[in-house]
Amino acid sequence: MAKQTFTVGQVLTAAQVTSLQQTAMLGGAAQAKTASYTLVAADAGTAISMTSTSATTITVNTGLFAAGDTVFIQNLGSGNLTITAGSATVSTAGSLILPTNDAGVLYFVSTGVSIFYDFIQVGAASPLTTKGDLYGFSTLDARIPIGANDTVLTADSTQSLGLKWAAPASGGITLISTTSFTGSTLTLSSIAGTFKNLYCEITGLYGDSTYQDVNVRFNADTGSNYDFGRFGSQGTGTDITNSAAQTSLQIVSSGTNSGASEKSSAFLNIYNYAQTSVPVVFMGFGRGKQDTNFKSVFINGQYRNAAAITSISFIASAGNFSAGTVKLYGVN
Repeated sequence: MAKQTFTVGQVLTAAQVTSLQQTAMLGGAAQAKTASYTLVAADAGTAISMTSTSATTITVNTGLFAAGDTVFIQNLGSGNLTITAGSATVSTAGSLILPTNDAGVLYFVSTGVSIFYDFIQVGAASPLTTKGDLYGFSTLDARIPIGANDTVLTADSTQSLGLKWAAPASGGITLISTTSFTGSTLTLSSIAGTFKNLYCEITGLYGDSTYQDVNVRFNADTGSNYDFGRFGSQGTGTDITNSAAQTSLQIVSSGTNSGASEKSSAFLNIYNYAQTSVPVVFMGFGRGKQDTNFKSVFINGQYRNAAAITSISFIASAGNFSAGTVKLYGVN
């Protein structure tokens, strides 16, 4: 029952005594509320029950309650119930937000200062229900359900809990294209300048000529802008070549296909390919067949035109390419 003032000699009815006992034990019938509500003085010593499917508030103002007064508050609705300080002060060690089936006691230290004792303290009730669930938080503890296999937890401020499960971002190397060799020239064009470096990987290459070099040009540039050095081995010998002011660079030799082991392979790294202020540096290695001998060549050098590389051409010195694949990767 609500807080009352009794007089000397007053006789209480059985119903009044029962109500007082229930109030003292935080029991008894509660005032049912279905919408946000502001406490009044008559609420002292009573229980208030909120039943709303939407978020609601119970507002606490000063000058209505005396020191020692209490109000029992419970939330039986599906919407969160928030104990809100109006003109009074409301403190808590728990939470002022009551989720479904939570409750607490509002205790007044003075007419304008109160403490809310939340029955379910922060962290006492776990929202987790399923293997792999994680704790999240928006305005109160909440469940982040386990994501799909091979997804990763990613920060996302647009999500209610600030996190989401998503496919992992691509790593430091991204496949740009896979192209088969054909004809006498193969050109990889429209290369975006969004990566730091480029990496070309050539496998299974051979042609229709007994012997051919595979030359490379950037941006279809036929000027003398390629400086490079080569260290190679041919048969049982070794050769070292310094080639300056060339119109292309040779990365591998290739003959006709006469077995899987005789197909040529090579790679070419091109560093800071999108820069325009200084020459672009490259490095590569190739192994192929020259005449009856196998030749391995290591090359390094620079493209002196100081232009962003947007295309790479592979040119047969004789005949046409018969087979082979080049994969172009962007590297960050």
